[in-house]
Parts: sequence; structure tokens; C-alpha cells
Amino acid sequence: MGDVVRIGSRASKLARTQVTEWLAPIAEQFPGVTFKREIVLEGGDQDRVTPTLAEVAKAAGGSAFSTNQEAALVTGRVDVIVHSLKDLPTSVHEGTLLLTTPGPREDLRDVLCGSTLRGLPRGARVGTGAPRRVAQLLALRPDLDIVPIRGNVPGRLARTTKGALDAVVLAAAGLNRLGLTPEVHEVLDPAVFPPSPGQGALGIQVRVDSPAAELLAQTGDLRVDACVRAERALLAELHGGCSVPVGAWGRIGPDGLLRLSAAVTSLDGAQQVTAAGEGPFDTPEKLGSCVAADLLAQGADNILAGIRKP
Repeated sequence: MGDVVRIGSRASKLARTQVTEWLAPIAEQFPGVTFKREIVLEGGDQDRVTPTLAEVAKAAGGSAFSTNQEAALVTGRVDVIVHSLKDLPTSVHEGTLLLTTPGPREDLRDVLCGSTLRGLPRGARVGTGAPRRVAQLLALRPDLDIVPIRGNVPGRLARTTKGALDAVVLAAAGLNRLGLTPEVHEVLDPAVFPPSPGQGALGIQVRVDSPAAELLAQTGDLRVDACVRAERALLAELHGGCSVPVGAWGRIGPDGLLRLSAAVTSLDGAQQVTAAGEGPFDTPEKLGSCVAADLLAQGADNILAGIRKP
């Protein structure tokens, strides 16, 4: 590696902004190292036609937003990948690992853009391509007409101003990072609208035992890391991914305990099971497994099995 570290990311403005966010303190910490950026196109970036990310991921042979970046890392084309952690499967490629999650974590909540939930008329058209958001919206407002949309943040926002949609749901993190939060919006309460596991956090992936892994080993925020590890452990126990409606919210309270709440919702919003737990923040995977077991005991496996049927 020498004094050069090659950083891979997707091509979108948001992905490049995330690299800048992560790199600013890192470059200051290691002034003798040259950091070079490299763009890696993913299936979800190249295929804008296929309606669902699950179909794109299947065609890519992995994830719609991480497969090609992981390949670039494994083959040595890049030394580090900066991911949106919510887009990264719970099982990373053999020979790689995730470093301690950097902090601070951006706002993990979802935002309804173009209206408030109460302000939407009956039958309003709301755009989102995420099964979790579809399910959770219908659980709160079964009258809504959910329209599948994909694309970058500005493109999805534009669908509300051109009159085609009454509102769209986007991650607060992306809106904040790009400075694009619209005037009319509602930030959705994670207690009733839990986000995707890892939402708002960055995932920093390196090769095991590589010079980059050694260089960056002591970076990251242990408290942020505990929250996202609990969320991802829960998702792993449920054998889920970004194509299943699982929401999870980890946070550390004033008493130092890690709290995790989660929901599994049927795609029509008619069924929802919720669970919550707390424990020491240094054993996040244990907490994630326990809350997942509670969800499964309430019938989450039946909901997920119905969704996974071809």
C-alpha cells in the first residue's frame, strides 16, 4: 500500500458526500497518507429500469448496491469501501471485515417529503421502492396508494413537485447530507416507523490483515458501532436484507444501556409484530438475537415466509 490508500464508493453525489464526510477527520489523523478515490458502479446504479431492488440484487448475484464494490476490494483494486451501511448485507465477503462504525451517525429516521402523514388525503399517491417503507406506511395509512419508485435523492424528490405523487419517503440522512430537505415534510417517529438496520450510518469495509485495516483499526465510534451491530444482528437472525420489511432502532440511553426496538410488517400493512429489549452496550449481538427471538415467537417468521414465496 505504501502511503496511498484507495477508497472506493458508488458514483452518486450522496456516495461521494459520504466519502468526504468520513475522510475529513481520517486525512487529518494521517497527514502522511495520500487518499485516492475511485468510483465503482453497482447494479442498482446501472439498472434504472427494473422496478424492484430485489430483482436487481438477484441479477447482480448479491446486493444491488455493494456486490461490485466488494469485488473491487477483494481483487485489490481498492483498499477501502465507504458504504451506506443499510445497503450492505449482514454477511460481508470472505476475507473482508467492517471496521468500527464511524461516528457521529446521521439522523436515522425516515422523512415523508411533500406532505405530513395526517395531511395526505385518502388514496394519496406516495412513492417508495423499499418494502419496509411500503409495509409501515400501509400499517399506519391503509388507504394510501403506494407507487414504486427508484433513483437518486433529487430525482425522487422531483416526483412530488411535478404533480405525479403527493409525497415520497426518503432517509433523513441522505436529505441532510445533500441539504435537500423540502419545506413541507414530516420526520417519522422511529418508535412507530423504525428505520432500516444501519440507516444513517457508514460502513467502512477493508480486507482482513491488510495495511489499510491496520492503519484504520483504531478509528470509529464504539457507541455508534454497538447500535448498528445490534440492528444488523437482529436482521441476520431473521435472515433478512433490504428486500424484507424489517425495521430496527438501536440507541444508548442516559443510563448507558443499549436499547433495541424492532418491527416486522406484512407488505399490505395488515400484520405487524414488534419487540424491544435492552442490555449492556458491549454485547450488542446478544441483544439483537434476543429481540429477534421475541419477534419470531410472535409470528414474524410467518410474515417473512409469506413475503419470500416466489
